[in-house]
Amino acid sequence: MKLRELLQHTPCTLVQGNLEVEIEKICFDSRQVTANTLFIATVGTQSDGHAFIEMAIQKGAVAIIVQTLPTDLPADLACLACPDTAKVLGLIAANWYAHPSKSMQVVGVTGTNGKTTVTTLLFKLFRALGYSVGLISTVQNQINDKIIPTQFTTPDALTLQGLLAQMLQEGCTHVFMEVSSHALVQERCAGLVFKGAVFTNITHDHLDFHGTFDNYIKAKKKFFDELTPTAFALVNIDDKRGKVMLQNCEAKTQKSFSLKSMSDFKAKIIENTLQGLLLEVNQQEVWCRLIGDFNAYNLLTAYSVGILLGEKETEVLTILSGITGAEGRFDQIRSTRGITAIVDYAHTPDALKNVLMTIEQLATEGQRIITVVGCGGDRDTTKRPIMARLACEFSHVAVLTSDNPRTENPEKILDDMYQGLGFLERKKAHRIENRREAIQYACRIAQENDIILVAGKGHETYQEIKGTRYPFDDKEVLKEFL
Repeated sequence: MKLRELLQHTPCTLVQGNLEVEIEKICFDSRQVTANTLFIATVGTQSDGHAFIEMAIQKGAVAIIVQTLPTDLPADLACLACPDTAKVLGLIAANWYAHPSKSMQVVGVTGTNGKTTVTTLLFKLFRALGYSVGLISTVQNQINDKIIPTQFTTPDALTLQGLLAQMLQEGCTHVFMEVSSHALVQERCAGLVFKGAVFTNITHDHLDFHGTFDNYIKAKKKFFDELTPTAFALVNIDDKRGKVMLQNCEAKTQKSFSLKSMSDFKAKIIENTLQGLLLEVNQQEVWCRLIGDFNAYNLLTAYSVGILLGEKETEVLTILSGITGAEGRFDQIRSTRGITAIVDYAHTPDALKNVLMTIEQLATEGQRIITVVGCGGDRDTTKRPIMARLACEFSHVAVLTSDNPRTENPEKILDDMYQGLGFLERKKAHRIENRREAIQYACRIAQENDIILVAGKGHETYQEIKGTRYPFDDKEVLKEFL
């Protein structure tokens, strides 16, 4: 493809060179550059692509796009400047793959909690409705029955556009994707055309990246600010930031859902047990296999999107009644001793509180709650004492342990968690740094009918320690010791 074609609808200015040069590859990682590559120097949190321009040229780049102009460039090199190379990467990636999102119904889900469950429910719902469907989520990417492993909640712009192009080529009519706040700030969704945007909720998380809670809210709002008039915007009105997301939003269809407030899509919990939920959704009763108040929201969100995409109400509710949730979200394991173990991805204070409050509501008299929880390394440190305090507040026994310590000293993470505990809370808390030993301890002290919650990692099948990923699956470890 000619460089001129790739630059359509981008804010790039030619500094030197020829726009008729033939481009065979696009890269923002200099290590992947080969002959006839367009290299886009993006500025990341860990490195700056401008530092690798010389390497990219040596490896065969014939054109570069920069924010800061370098010196002493080869005379035959095409060089373009723009205000934001990350955004331009997304726009050019969309041009390269011929804008696949324009030919499918792409719905993005953003929020602190619920993104994975909602997108998974929607994927399963629309598959059951007979559509060819794509899924882009934290757990995995999927094209119908084909599973594609993933590393990030929302892939980089090039990978994302390539994945969407593959989905279109394989016949997908609908795509449901998680849209993280990191992705929005880093412009990974630039160039995408969304049919709809969904806001689930916003609570304390990712302040290591965003700096302030206000910045975090603005990152989520950016998603709605950039919607076109033909899109729909759907927000949780029980969250006070739901209305904020709709301010200055150009989407003509703006709808709300709730359990507590007046809204367009309303649900009420009639029964909540360890076997499932009985809901009244827009005045129709439906029994669902998912558990807890938070899943009532997730089910209502999926239902609302289904209706906004033109599906029949009764058919949507019938299918949702038989659907299970996402991997690692309130997964239950029952032992022969009558112990119930629950594995959940809850890794934020709000998510942990929701899961523990659900368990507390469902527990019968005499059932103890034993919680195993840690906090990730190299991430928001301010939530660590809160997580520990919540584990003690809602449990009879709290086992504080490692999550993914990454490059941090796990004992330092546990120190931070312990800062949130008072004298009485420390009596409930047990500190076992090794996660396997922590789960083993919880299983050993559990008595008949007790409930063990292992929180934080959910679907993950690894533990990241000092930059290396070791095999580790909470569910498999629980099964071993139970």
